[in-house]
Amino acid sequence: MTVAIQQAVPAIRAFNRQFSQLMGLLEPRYMGGELSLVEARVTYEIRERQPVLARDVAQVMGLDPGYLSRTVAKLEKQGWIERGRGEDARERPLSLTSDGEDRYQALDAVTLAETEKLLAQLDEDGAVRLVNALGEAGDLLFRDTQSQWSLRELQPGDLGHICARQAIIYREHWGWGDKLEALMMEICAAYLRDLKPGKDQGWIAERNGRMLGSVFVANEDNETARLRMLYVEPEARGLGVGSALVRKCTQFAREAGYKQMVLWTHAVLESARRIYAAEGYRITSTEVQTEFGREEVSEHWLLEL
Repeated sequence: MTVAIQQAVPAIRAFNRQFSQLMGLLEPRYMGGELSLVEARVTYEIRERQPVLARDVAQVMGLDPGYLSRTVAKLEKQGWIERGRGEDARERPLSLTSDGEDRYQALDAVTLAETEKLLAQLDEDGAVRLVNALGEAGDLLFRDTQSQWSLRELQPGDLGHICARQAIIYREHWGWGDKLEALMMEICAAYLRDLKPGKDQGWIAERNGRMLGSVFVANEDNETARLRMLYVEPEARGLGVGSALVRKCTQFAREAGYKQMVLWTHAVLESARRIYAAEGYRITSTEVQTEFGREEVSEHWLLEL
């Protein structure tokens, strides 16, 4: 067990204790209602998937089938749920009753109000930080690589984060030093300073509030756009994020009236080079440079639009 893991274990346990008390999860009845926490969660899962088989609910929740069967029987007796007719008489799908739906809506309203009351102490920045932190925790603990990510346009503060992440990644993986970080900061500063609406644009790939990658298009001249600062977080590689970002640049450049796109990269960045080639870029020239602390082959690429 590493030192970092040793420190994480008590931190998670302490958070669980505090959060359980804060949300009233230790009370015999969830949110002061008639259901226990497990019963409320089972009701939620049935409602989200109805009509649904009990074995599927057990699998989703990781519950013992016998325990779930007893919980379902209790909810049915209390009028929350009902069993329908299935192809197999031994497996009858579960759904909420009309009364169960009304009671669920009331419980959900209480949960929403209590959560909003909890968050009322946060300002706008605090709320954003909380969402981002929860998203990152989910990515790290649940490894939910299949959840949906999306693209959005650049927002204030994004470029600083992009520079920081790329500087760290390139240093860790390829040993590129301070000169690269300085260059990236210069590129981002020039982008903001010379921004031409309709001719310049940038995008962030995001999941659960966490940045997974970025890219932007910068005006080179009336006919040429430059693709800049493409990167993808290591955890998001293989999900198609890089290809989607590059395609977004191509689409924007065409709609903006550019005739061609250019970019500058390095031979060692094999994944990015494959994406560029698949998009239709071709190498126009190469050169050896040592600007970032080690000898590298840099490449200039061109895409005719």
